[in-house]
Amino acid sequence: MKLYTSFALLLTISLATALPNAQPKPKPQHLAWTIKPTNTTKQFRGLSPVSSKVAWVSGTDGTVLRTVNGGDTWLNVSPTLDNSTGIEFRDIQAWSSKVAVILSIGTGNASQIHLTRNGGKSWKKTFVNEEPSAFYDCMVFENTKHGLALSDPVDGKFRLIETWNGGSTWAVVDPSGLPQALEGEFGFAASGTCIEAAAGRWYIASGGVDPGRVYRSSDGHHWKVTNTSIAGGAAAGVFSVHFRDAKHGIAVGGDYEKPTGNVNNAATSTDGGASWQKAKSFPGGYRSGLSWVPGTDRAAVAVGTTGSDFTVDGGKNWRGFDNGTFDAVECVGKQVCWASGAKGRVARLDWGSW
Repeated sequence: MKLYTSFALLLTISLATALPNAQPKPKPQHLAWTIKPTNTTKQFRGLSPVSSKVAWVSGTDGTVLRTVNGGDTWLNVSPTLDNSTGIEFRDIQAWSSKVAVILSIGTGNASQIHLTRNGGKSWKKTFVNEEPSAFYDCMVFENTKHGLALSDPVDGKFRLIETWNGGSTWAVVDPSGLPQALEGEFGFAASGTCIEAAAGRWYIASGGVDPGRVYRSSDGHHWKVTNTSIAGGAAAGVFSVHFRDAKHGIAVGGDYEKPTGNVNNAATSTDGGASWQKAKSFPGGYRSGLSWVPGTDRAAVAVGTTGSDFTVDGGKNWRGFDNGTFDAVECVGKQVCWASGAKGRVARLDWGSW
């Protein structure tokens, strides 16, 4: 599952296969995360890097941290709450060192959204859930203004709220354009990536049913849903979905109660999510987070509680390169990836020049 000594050879061969016209370039001996100490033991499922220098994380007990020097130091910019104990900011979206939106999870009014425009010096509460049966899991923005946040089903359908002003105000999306959810179906608040926006399209990852499913939409209001090959169940399904363009996507997941399970936990799509094909070789266990690597054609990274995996062929084949625990991963410009997870773990992975 974890390959170190042969990884450089594997990477070179895989790149030659995936990119036959590319000129060979020096490659690292092996990929490895560089831990960026946060001096806390909070769990960070919310992750939003802006660049190789600026990144935000959010997590347990209402904690939000920000770095502006590549993770060398972190500033606690958590909002002031009446009682932060038990508050979990499971998702965060940042656009700069100043502007960020955070989402807390939970039933009823535990699900909230807060916005800062001054680097976390102050926060404005812009949404409080008033539906007792709603439970918000994740959010995504297609640009600095337009975003959606996803709740588990209410009255048999997933619930969405929408903003057109960068998170300053939110409104419930008319549920009539959403398919009926299956009994027991829900989203996973595991890494902030159970909803996705890419190339003018929107996607929702779901589990709790077998197999896990992916919803798709061209406008965020009218949706279709397709089964994937990812095995589902009470604690299993699709945890993360990402598209690099309007056609090519990857979904990962598994069963978080069986973290080393490495069968039917990844799938790919080449038609915008209308159909899904299972991977040829799978990540080394349950994976909660996924990100494409910018500047490459078909490279992506997936992370979970038992390690990290890498693909260079668009998700068809995966190889492990680290056995540390992470919940979320996001890659940004110049092929720099950030990851975050339990016990305050935050790390960076630098790809170098391709």
